[in-house]
Amino acid sequence: MILYGIPTCDTCKKARKTLEAAGYDVIFRDVRSQPLSEEEWAVLLTEFGSNLVNQQSTTYRGLSMWLRESEADAQLVAHPTLMKRPILQDGDRLTLGWKEDVQSFWLPL
Repeated sequence: MILYGIPTCDTCKKARKTLEAAGYDVIFRDVRSQPLSEEEWAVLLTEFGSNLVNQQSTTYRGLSMWLRESEADAQLVAHPTLMKRPILQDGDRLTLGWKEDVQSFWLPL
C-alpha cells in the first residue's frame, strides 16, 4: 500500500499508524520531496477530479487569482501540498482522505 502525503500532516500520521497496526505494509510517499509524475497526477485526477485540491488550505488561499482559476492539474504541479491527504493506493484501489468511510473501506470490522 502507498500512502501519498507529507510528513508533517497529522492526518497522514494517524492513517499510517492505524494501517500499520492493522497489518498493512505502508510505503510513505512524500509528494513534496518525491513529486508525482504527470502520469501519476493524471490517474489521481481521473479518480478524484477537482476534489483532489484542498481549497480550504492556507496555500490555496495564497495562490494568485490566475492559478486559483486554473485547472486542478496545474495547481497540483505548482504546489503538490495542495493535494487533499492522505491518498491511499493498494493496487487499483484508491481512496482520498481519512474520514470514517475511508477507514471502514481499509480496516476490518
